[in-house]
Amino acid sequence: LGSSLTRSHVVRTAMMPSSARLPFLTTPTFQPKRAPSSPRPPAFSSQPGGAAPKADNIVWSDALLSNAERTALSGCRGATIWMTGLSGSGKSTVGALVEKHLIEAGLLSYRLDGDNVRFGLNRDLGFSEADRKENIRRIAEVSKLFTDCGVLTICSFISPYRSDRDSAREVFTKEGLPFFEVFVDVPIEVAESRDPKGLYKKARDGKLKGFTGIDAPYEAPLKPELTVKTHEHSPEECVEQIVAMLAKHGIKPPERA
Repeated sequence: LGSSLTRSHVVRTAMMPSSARLPFLTTPTFQPKRAPSSPRPPAFSSQPGGAAPKADNIVWSDALLSNAERTALSGCRGATIWMTGLSGSGKSTVGALVEKHLIEAGLLSYRLDGDNVRFGLNRDLGFSEADRKENIRRIAEVSKLFTDCGVLTICSFISPYRSDRDSAREVFTKEGLPFFEVFVDVPIEVAESRDPKGLYKKARDGKLKGFTGIDAPYEAPLKPELTVKTHEHSPEECVEQIVAMLAKHGIKPPERA
């Protein structure tokens, strides 16, 4: 079934006008392999701290295509750009611009924003240390799926704890998927002077407890793939730095005819 589906896909694709095909789509020279008869567990536990899943009656289901094969078929290589920094550092602003730039350049891209996901997927989480950890765990797993299917995924999250970001990276490392930590680095004084949501003022007035940078810690990355300083460079210049980082690792827009 898998082989016939692949042949049918190639025939249909060959009959399509070039304008209707995906960017830089290549005809596969492989046949998908069936999953092994013995199931394997996920490479990274879906539970905090590396614990086993709560359910004991589940079996891992392998795909018929590897990540490399999926990339060859779709022509889209995924990666996650994890943007971390204080509230008001510019993560959401730069992240939205990166997403727009990549899509306009012909690359699949999607942005996961810290506030936005709390309206849906993570609406049951608050800002305690345990909830923050669970927030990052869920986003790491979601962005891994996006990356595996060929989407350049931009994660804009304060993600204040270094251990949580390291755990997020591990999700990708164990699967051999690209992960780029981008530190949006601004002094606390600059972030507080911007205060786009009025949260620093609330924290200073004692109306907001556990706010990162005021009465909760922010642990800066030790070895990020890139550091951007939004108080020294414009948002557009920061986008250029991120795009250059991706290009350095072979992630570039398709050549246009």
